[in-house]
Amino acid sequence: MKRAAAATAALFVLAVGVVLAANWWLLSRTQGRIEDDLLLCRAAPVGIVFGTSYWTRGGGRNPHYAARLDAAARLLRMQRVQHLLLSGDNRTRYYNEPVTMWRDLRKVNVRDSDMTLDYAGFSTFDTLVRAREIFAVDQALLITQDWHLPRALFIADALGIEATGCAAPTRRAAGEWRLRVREWLARVATLGDLYIWQREPYFLGPREPLQIAPAG
Repeated sequence: MKRAAAATAALFVLAVGVVLAANWWLLSRTQGRIEDDLLLCRAAPVGIVFGTSYWTRGGGRNPHYAARLDAAARLLRMQRVQHLLLSGDNRTRYYNEPVTMWRDLRKVNVRDSDMTLDYAGFSTFDTLVRAREIFAVDQALLITQDWHLPRALFIADALGIEATGCAAPTRRAAGEWRLRVREWLARVATLGDLYIWQREPYFLGPREPLQIAPAG
């Protein structure tokens, strides 16, 4: 029993060490490229908006969703970006993140010509691979929460996308600590995706370079 307990404790310490080391490395590689003030976010041809659920598990509107869309609309109006790539999950006819984002942005007078919908952004990894391989994006401003941006930037770097992060101002939400803990673990998994098991996106398809319309 003592040996089993010692082995379990050693494995736990090792796992914690791996998580901490992986997070430190990923954060150190992306620090300095995340801006919390929308007015100071670096301009780029394309803003990539990462999809998330409209609703929280408790039934209220998801503040992370609302913040991403508000930031995207403001960045477009300020001409920090010229075009928005709305990427998210489209798993069923009743759950369609890109279309939901498109509808809400239209309500605040964002032109259809300034938006492209990516229906196969099932994960951060898939969104960025598809941005590069399908939509021919090589320079982008990533629009999401500050705790999500380090992983997104790290993946973009690995794929050869020149990217900076613009943190969507978001009020604290109930249960947000779970998202942050999950993000710590997701960063570890990202290293495996990129360097160990060579993850591939769920779906690619034909190349469709973005058509950026002149500012209106």
